[in-house]
Amino acid sequence: MAAGQTVSMGLRRYAGNLALLIPPFGWLTVFYLGSLFILLLSAFWQVDSMTGEIVHDWTLDNFRVLFSDVTYRIVAQRTIGIAVLVTLTDIVLAWPLAWVIARKVGPRLKLFLLVLVALPLWSSMLARIYAWRLILGHDGVLNWFLHEAGLPGQSIAFTNVALWLVFSYLWLPFMVMPLIAALEHIPASLLDAAGDMGATPTQVLRTVILPLAVPGMAAGSVFTFAVTLGDYVTPMLVGGAGSDFVGNVVYSNVGVSGNVPFAAAFSLLLLVVVAGYMLVARRFGAFDGT
Repeated sequence: MAAGQTVSMGLRRYAGNLALLIPPFGWLTVFYLGSLFILLLSAFWQVDSMTGEIVHDWTLDNFRVLFSDVTYRIVAQRTIGIAVLVTLTDIVLAWPLAWVIARKVGPRLKLFLLVLVALPLWSSMLARIYAWRLILGHDGVLNWFLHEAGLPGQSIAFTNVALWLVFSYLWLPFMVMPLIAALEHIPASLLDAAGDMGATPTQVLRTVILPLAVPGMAAGSVFTFAVTLGDYVTPMLVGGAGSDFVGNVVYSNVGVSGNVPFAAAFSLLLLVVVAGYMLVARRFGAFDGT
């Protein structure tokens, strides 16, 4: 009797957990993964040049155009290159801030600094982008400061440099937070032991702190790399004529020319790159938890 009651309670608990999981996973499967599957399936279709309608005939023409057209290769290289550069920049910028917050300040100041890090995320992304346009514009804050300092003005606005600066600013909090979590979990006794054994601060950083912080950097890099790779709003507002990202090409083919299959093929390229990057980040402990 007791065994039967135990089994019955286990089944009820299992059924209750299953009932809680079905709605969110059902929503995810049907409305996101299902639509994503259809979108990617359309990458192997084509558009009738006469009627503009999608023809459900299997073809690899969209991918042939992607890999044969120099323009699209340059767009893909620019997108991936700037995403990598932004990720590396945010790692460099995040380290001193994350180290101070995680290891050098008390609880109250730590909370205050964490709020400051997260504060930009509470405002509209468009507001932050337009603020940078005011900073980098021809008559913006940067050139005013350079003029007051007696230095020549700079023409950074609407260039790839502007994209790099704005992206690095936008996604910096996503690098800082995982890195703080990784640095917080490094035992102080481990650092003390390294110092007692005669290791210099540089050696402690290189042989103890950096290896243990790698999962945090890898987790943060997934965010910064992926969101930069898929963004199309920032290049539209900050970039110049030669600053299109893959997202801009996808947007123009969906909303302007109506070539959804080609847009889906280019989107598939982004998904492959992100998936490959996530596999590499996984090897460095990005999803192990810190």
